[in-house]
Amino acid sequence: MLLVTFLGTGGSLPTKNRNPSAIMVNRDGELIMFDCGEGAQQQMMRAKTGMMNLSSIFITHFHADHILGIPGLVQTMSFQGRTEPLTIYGPEWVEEFVKLLSALGYYKLKFEIRAAKMERGDVVRMDGYSVVALQTQHNVRSIGYALVEDPRPGRFDRKKAVELGVPVGPLFSKLHKGEDVEVDGRTIRSEDVVGESRPGRTIIYTGDTRPCKDVLEASENADLLIHDGTLADEKLEWAKEAMHSTAGEAAALARKAGVKKLVLTHISSRYSDDVTPLMNDAKAIFEDVIIAEDLMSIEVPFRDE
Repeated sequence: MLLVTFLGTGGSLPTKNRNPSAIMVNRDGELIMFDCGEGAQQQMMRAKTGMMNLSSIFITHFHADHILGIPGLVQTMSFQGRTEPLTIYGPEWVEEFVKLLSALGYYKLKFEIRAAKMERGDVVRMDGYSVVALQTQHNVRSIGYALVEDPRPGRFDRKKAVELGVPVGPLFSKLHKGEDVEVDGRTIRSEDVVGESRPGRTIIYTGDTRPCKDVLEASENADLLIHDGTLADEKLEWAKEAMHSTAGEAAALARKAGVKKLVLTHISSRYSDDVTPLMNDAKAIFEDVIIAEDLMSIEVPFRDE
């Protein structure tokens, strides 16, 4: 399972329908977050994502609308008995942020919060996937992230394995994992019964940014691109000044990169009642696009082979 839940999809100002930026990713039960805006923990409760299995929070930048949910979240997890450490990744100033967070209020947390500074190209290895830092372009120091799964084993040819004399059972699993096995004194090679490796899935999350080279390159053939889509194209000059992207610009990047699906988020409050301008701008360039809504979830499937 690779499930993305949008806890907050609003721009700098929250609205009655949109919380500030926060995205939860559930990969086979492990939870990680990208940004954690105000009210994120209540959104987790509404979406029933859980929070105690949260291993990491990846911050794109330190504007308030991307971090103010963290103090309440960590205190709630501490009240609920969490003891496992939590790692907060982010660009420059993440160490100072964690120090301030740990000193906030009179309540002493029952678990450790670790800070990990990330710069362009840094890689965090997880169980079966990596998170890679991308250089983005905003009006403060910022980074985006690529979640890249490890390649999957190729398809196992059960019929051929039986023909080669491999008994049904544990040896099948060893062969599929890439191990050679012995059968009646003969070596059966994994490559004889397992096809070429298959790609894992890739999710790109930009945070707040102008369209940029790093995001474009990382998004090539990505399964899901979650891109800043703050403004409609008619507000292009405003987007440039504020260092955000328009819906059309994000769609153009998605098309050039050949992504499978585009989700626009960080939606300006001026579109609180009608996101049609954003959708029209994006759809004119890239067909498979969604405007993110709070509490919306998307399951990212493996590509057809």
